[in-house]
Amino acid sequence: MNNELKSGLSRRSFMRTLGAASVAATSFPAFAALQQAPAAAGGRRGQGQGGNDMGERVARPADAVVISSNENPLGMSTSAMEAISKLGTGGGRYHQEMKGETVTAFSAGFGLKPGYVAFFPGSGGPLDLAFYSNVGPGKDLVVGEPSYEQGASAGATMKANVHRVPLTATGAHDVKAMLAAGGPNPGAFYICNPNNPTGTMTPKADIVWLVNNKPAGSVVVIDEAYHHFSPDESSIDLVAADKDVIVLRTFSKVYGMAGMRAGFFIAKPELQAKLATIGVGVSRNGSGVVSIATAAACTASINDKGLIPARRKINADIRANVLEWMDKNNFGYMKGSQANFFQADVKRPGREFSQLMATNDHVYIGRTWNAMPNYVRVTVGTQEEMEKFKVSFKKAYETAPLPSSAYLNMPQIEIPSELNRHLA
Repeated sequence: MNNELKSGLSRRSFMRTLGAASVAATSFPAFAALQQAPAAAGGRRGQGQGGNDMGERVARPADAVVISSNENPLGMSTSAMEAISKLGTGGGRYHQEMKGETVTAFSAGFGLKPGYVAFFPGSGGPLDLAFYSNVGPGKDLVVGEPSYEQGASAGATMKANVHRVPLTATGAHDVKAMLAAGGPNPGAFYICNPNNPTGTMTPKADIVWLVNNKPAGSVVVIDEAYHHFSPDESSIDLVAADKDVIVLRTFSKVYGMAGMRAGFFIAKPELQAKLATIGVGVSRNGSGVVSIATAAACTASINDKGLIPARRKINADIRANVLEWMDKNNFGYMKGSQANFFQADVKRPGREFSQLMATNDHVYIGRTWNAMPNYVRVTVGTQEEMEKFKVSFKKAYETAPLPSSAYLNMPQIEIPSELNRHLA
């Protein structure tokens, strides 16, 4: 068996709200209401969407198949584990220089100058900081719909107007509509690429167009948490070119290091410096809270040049296998995913369908977005896990009652027709 076929964990962590509680209102007035702010519509992980992406905190049966939080079942690579083991008694020293080595290794691969990459424990915290430092009253946030909810939630926390723009027919962010929605003084445009929950891509050319046409003073925040799974070009070169762009990267997904907590905030120094205005709890780069064991594993993973292509192929092959099975059985799904998950159309309330699979077969699939209530997100697990998924999904689909006429007549959020049709 391939050494990559082991185990894994999840994504963004406790840094999400780091510094928020201690922010001075004089530094950023919108923070005055942070501790009293209600959760945004849709909520953060674990609130309002029927689950979260951080791994559910409940006991599972021993035979459980957990394909719900976009974790990588392969876990850390052999090179990463060997790097940690070589630390030995070195773990008794602080060795902060090891974190600099991780940043240097990453920067070299993208031609980034010193000061353009900040190292964080995960990418959820810096994703919030990207919005906290750029949106607020009078500085609107524009997001795709459906997309990863953390952007809209951070915008609501900052008392910014949040504009939700439907995706295109191919599941891309509609950049021209987003620009129009932002008005004359937007603070930030958020693009998750590949998009969560659809797994679909926004073409690089569209992102470049938005960067070149947006109003001065605004930023484009590009969440590349799942980009390693896609063969498409990254947007990190826009940062190297000193554009008003922030890119987030994580080690939680393709690298299988969710529990180790590591991610990058990639932006030019002027945008990095804005993080210092958020609060006393946030240092300029946040690197002091990343462990040296994590840093060693990250550096080894970056330097393992065959790792990403190998894992991308494993994921793509298993994803193609299960989607081919979906086609043969006339089960609908959102096409075009380039991530380690896809959206399955269950033709009835997705949350109830997910619960049925969990109760009957201990197969735990992902959550449902308000904009796509009849879809469930399914993480791509190992081939063995996906074989169990097929059995459980088919059984639930054939036995779960279809929605009642009362449910079908309930008013729903209007969504693009291409996101709600049966694609056989």
